[in-house]
Amino acid sequence: MLQQLWGFLSLIYPLVSSANSSLPNIVLIFGDDLGFGDLGCYGHPSSLTPNLDRLAADGLRFTDFYSANSICSPSRAALLTGRYPVRSGIYPGVFYPGSRGGLPHNETTIAEILKEQGYATAMVGKWHLGYGANGEFLPIYHGFDNFMGVPYSHDQGPCQNLICFPPDTKCYGGCDQGHVLLPLFVNDGIIQQPVSFPDLTAFYNNFAHDFITKAVKDNQPFFLYHASHHTHYPQFAGKSYTGKSLRGPFGNALAEFDGSVGKIVQALKENGVEKSTFVFFTADNGPETLRKSRGGNSGLLKCGKGTTYEGGMREPAIAYWPGKIPPGVTHELASTLDLLPTIAALANAKLPSVPLDGFDMQDILFNGPKGKSKRNTMFFYPSSPSKILGVFAVRHGKYKAHFYTQGSSHSEFTPDPACNFSIFPTFHYPPLLYDLQTDPSENYNLLIGSTAKKYATILRQIELEKATFQMNMQFAESQINKGEDLSLEPCYNPQCTPRPSCCRST
Repeated sequence: MLQQLWGFLSLIYPLVSSANSSLPNIVLIFGDDLGFGDLGCYGHPSSLTPNLDRLAADGLRFTDFYSANSICSPSRAALLTGRYPVRSGIYPGVFYPGSRGGLPHNETTIAEILKEQGYATAMVGKWHLGYGANGEFLPIYHGFDNFMGVPYSHDQGPCQNLICFPPDTKCYGGCDQGHVLLPLFVNDGIIQQPVSFPDLTAFYNNFAHDFITKAVKDNQPFFLYHASHHTHYPQFAGKSYTGKSLRGPFGNALAEFDGSVGKIVQALKENGVEKSTFVFFTADNGPETLRKSRGGNSGLLKCGKGTTYEGGMREPAIAYWPGKIPPGVTHELASTLDLLPTIAALANAKLPSVPLDGFDMQDILFNGPKGKSKRNTMFFYPSSPSKILGVFAVRHGKYKAHFYTQGSSHSEFTPDPACNFSIFPTFHYPPLLYDLQTDPSENYNLLIGSTAKKYATILRQIELEKATFQMNMQFAESQINKGEDLSLEPCYNPQCTPRPSCCRST
């Protein structure tokens, strides 16, 4: 099977007519449900993340970096478009295998702006921005020349609670969610259904290596978007990582993800392009504490996935470019929204002619401790936003105000009751106000007690920022509310019966 899969790789790379070797290569590495406190370099005592730790030591580590949403699909849309996901209709919730909608084709992705500059573009891993009729929303229709991966989350197959650690690989037994077996795609064709989880990361690593090698051989700048399934529940890992971590299944999956980071850096070194490549790592949202020790860790931050508290939105992030980005730590405010304008500037690419919510981060990246962010405000929408309720929270400078708070099923089983699913949207006025420099855990509301008047000016400024932002925000038609059609789910043999059980390659 491995040889068959590698055979596909020789067929999927386009011919190159010209190249601009002065442009930097771009690698984006995206973790899944990874908490602020999950990496060794962010303080976890038993995580095995030597490759990410090395990038942090030799690169720039962010302490105040945010995703634009606290769940999968909207956070990925924001990363690739530089726009809050409500602008592109990626709400409420996430896409499913049979979703009719997807990332609209009139949205411009990082891949599309780089293709115009002559870049080879590839994505590997988890897409989760829609599949649609005949795969109309797949990455190859959003600017990526090549794609190897799964169109949605790996827990959206027939069995959510799979066990995939060799030699116990009961990946599909014991439950049935009524979906097709998880498909592995190359471009718009299924090459394996069901996915062999213990082999999946090796497939991805080889795909990424071959893509980098081919682009360098063709003297073509490249963009690689590596969106891992790790460490989303249920975790899996290959034989080399099973049983290796003190953190159990979560730690094994995290170690395998870290190994992929090492493989990418190794490929850059082997091809002599490490010093001409901008590498950026972060993750889509906070940990799913519902899964307890198998759900990740938000460190000292409050709650996790599905909430607008810090644990749901603040992410580990590392920028690495030897000889260009000085090693260090930055406390400047930044976001996944800032990656598109930053990459566009690095590649001399034209920005899309639509409202963008990101800022060029070059000053932070290249000017060491003196580097300053152009961003002074971050707005927090819930996972199911509405025009009526609007923004739930605002960070302005070091202060964060919660106008609404809500728990989430994803953030169950933390000691803090505010995280629980039973906590419905709760309006606060005056809002809950926290100083995130002295109180990153959001424990001490500054607007309680005799000192509240001291923060009246800060509160007025935040309210003005919120009102101005919401006045100019336009919600696009919801793509997720278009609903599902089970006949759209990807099937190796579309004409087979009975579905979904017949949809398999072997």
